[in-house]
Amino acid sequence: MDIQFIGENLLPGKIGQFFIVLAFAASLLSAMSYFFAARNKEIGDQSWTRIGRISFLLNWVSIIGIGATLFYLILNHYNEYYYVYSHSSKELPVYYIVSAFWEGQEGSFWLWAFWQSLLGTILIWKAKSWENGVMTVVAFSQVFLTSMLLGVEILGERIGSSPFILLRDALNLKEMAPIFADPENYKNYLKFITDGRGLNPLLQNYWMVIHPPTLFLGFASMVVPFAYAVTGLWEKRYKEWVKPAMPWALFAVMILGTGIIMGSFWAYEALNFGGFWAWDPVENASIIPWLTLIAGVHVMIAFKNTGHAFFTAIVLIFISFVLVLYASFLTRSGVLGETSVHSFTDLGMFWHLILYNVVFLGIPVVLLVLRWKELPITNKDEETYSREFWMFIGALVITVACIQVIFSTSVPVFNQAFGTKFAPPIDAIKYYNQWQAPFAILVTIISGFSQFLKYKRTDTRKFYSSLIASVVFAIVITAAFVYITNVYQNLMYILLTFSCIFAVLSNARILGQAFGGKRKLAGAAVAHIGFALLLLGALVAAATNKPISLNAANFIPVKDFEKVEKPGENIVLYKNEPKKMGRYTVTYTSDTTIAPNTFYKLNFKVIDEKTGKIKEDFELNPHVQVNEKMGLIASPDTKHYLTFDIYTHITSAPDKKESHEDHEGHREEENYKAPRIVNVATGDTLHTSSGIITVGGLNNQPKAKSLVLAPGDLAVGLPLEVNLNGKIYKTEPIFLIKGNNTFDFARNIDDLGLRLRFTKVLPEQKKVELQVYEKPQQAKDWVVFKSIEFPYINLYWVGTIVMVIGFLISIFRRQKEVGAV
Repeated sequence: MDIQFIGENLLPGKIGQFFIVLAFAASLLSAMSYFFAARNKEIGDQSWTRIGRISFLLNWVSIIGIGATLFYLILNHYNEYYYVYSHSSKELPVYYIVSAFWEGQEGSFWLWAFWQSLLGTILIWKAKSWENGVMTVVAFSQVFLTSMLLGVEILGERIGSSPFILLRDALNLKEMAPIFADPENYKNYLKFITDGRGLNPLLQNYWMVIHPPTLFLGFASMVVPFAYAVTGLWEKRYKEWVKPAMPWALFAVMILGTGIIMGSFWAYEALNFGGFWAWDPVENASIIPWLTLIAGVHVMIAFKNTGHAFFTAIVLIFISFVLVLYASFLTRSGVLGETSVHSFTDLGMFWHLILYNVVFLGIPVVLLVLRWKELPITNKDEETYSREFWMFIGALVITVACIQVIFSTSVPVFNQAFGTKFAPPIDAIKYYNQWQAPFAILVTIISGFSQFLKYKRTDTRKFYSSLIASVVFAIVITAAFVYITNVYQNLMYILLTFSCIFAVLSNARILGQAFGGKRKLAGAAVAHIGFALLLLGALVAAATNKPISLNAANFIPVKDFEKVEKPGENIVLYKNEPKKMGRYTVTYTSDTTIAPNTFYKLNFKVIDEKTGKIKEDFELNPHVQVNEKMGLIASPDTKHYLTFDIYTHITSAPDKKESHEDHEGHREEENYKAPRIVNVATGDTLHTSSGIITVGGLNNQPKAKSLVLAPGDLAVGLPLEVNLNGKIYKTEPIFLIKGNNTFDFARNIDDLGLRLRFTKVLPEQKKVELQVYEKPQQAKDWVVFKSIEFPYINLYWVGTIVMVIGFLISIFRRQKEVGAV
């Protein structure tokens, strides 16, 4: 007998599932139609192409329908759907609800499919003679992505995971809560489940709104140069594919690089990683295809100009997209569950993801084998003094660097596949930095001196005469830079600094030529300068960052604190009690709880020890969230200077609970100690543990929102100033005479734990009665924080911006060279 559940809205889910099936069917039809169109030798017959176009556009519309339906469910908190229940809650503001949309696997697959369908639609419009072959590949990739959303069972095997599965189908409610053992409660389960689990606290940041869409646009765009390369082999257009694929390859490099750097900035600005790059396995999985595509772009340029290195160029383009799929496998299969904070849990798509990888690896391998004898592979060796030779060497160095990263990142895969027990590196940052630094040196040196080389053959005398000046200038600037930044104690740091500065100077010379008329050189020079600055900033910030919250006592009075943090690098602050931290005086002045986050206000002052004058005064507002599953989730705040940053985050804090539970007849004074009752006159001062109170002259026209005066009423305000370590707090309690009754309007200064009441006027004594309430000393708030100084971190961010600008210039330049994308 079917159970009639109460309150469920099933129609939106059925519409969404219909769009999923339609998107899958349309992409499959499009792939088949374009395949037959590509095989059709009748030039005038466009029937298969028209079917392919219509079905792919139908796929795009269906993808939009899936997204619109899912967003409608999340926005309206339909918790009968498992995806909505798992990733959103009513507490989330709208912009975090957008983040909840792609927090889960299903939402992120939708995001990828959306971008890929949009790019495919553009290709239908722009690809011209390449449309049939290229769209066969794009539509076939779309078949796999949409199948990830199907969530249907065929022969006992589930294919994909639908975002429209019902909560009661995904979870056993009767096991989840005993109350649902009652059939009536089970039928009416939505009466008890009124809100979702909410968004992961680490993802409750504005970067989550923009970082994933950018990253997935980068992933999606990688399929386009792959599709052109496949089509070049398939249709035997071995040399032609490079020109239309080049703008797309540069676009993919730019967008994916921007997405990766956004993630880096998110980690630095919003997460408590203590830096901008942690060499997390999922970070590694995203940067590897980016680097291999950069290598591929350079070899494509060499092939286009000289005819050399065809095989290397096409293989790097193939492997870049396959590595994107491999990154998806690592992230989504659950294999990295214990080694990465970014990875998803396994939704039963392990073999589905493997199939996606194997098929798109198999396609280029089969084509290369079938076309091997026809490939335009030259037997003539490149000249050593030629640009294409060193571009090839640079690509080879990048590839070897990627092999090292991918091998180490794939340790969990090897363990699961072969039963081995290899351990991932204990200190990942140190491990990868040691391995990757030599590769970075080689790449930046090559990007520098190769600018002095010409394609095919270079005059050695001119080469060395041009090179020497840049080398000398680079040595002089390096000596000054390593001394200023204090990295001269490590030989590897000195070499990397030299290589980066040399690359900047060499490419700046080329940029100067571009301004002189050779504009086609500008994009590459700007991108190389940006990349070198990025590496230079990363080097200095990573090598010289240091904690400045030093604790000489090496003790924090918090239980088990030493198990999770280093006490010697953390400082405990008590509210309104300044503490010296290097050149700063830091005061924890207040905190504000906006559920579920608590924001702490830390005041930093730089005081001249001779004069006592305040030279600098600023506030940082790190915040924390206490999560039942994840413990204390800290988000930092950063003070930005031109040459360094002060990065501060909370490492321990008490649970914020009401100091006195509300009850019937509850009075606010119950949260305070017994009042201190004093008679004061204008100009009097009163010392308290929370500051010095100065009494001002009576105000006969006080103002307050809740103060309404009738004829004959008399209200008097008592202006007060509270001075705490030079910071002034102003307030004005009010005394009211209304008929034969007296009332008072108390005023609180929450930052100081003070409550002040003006309760009597004593005209004979020319004084007034003031009641001072203070919170108990033992309830005084505390917080433990850590501050890190990151020197010259702005070089990293400036380099990123410059690099993206360089890619944009190159894209526009390459776009002008080709009539079709």
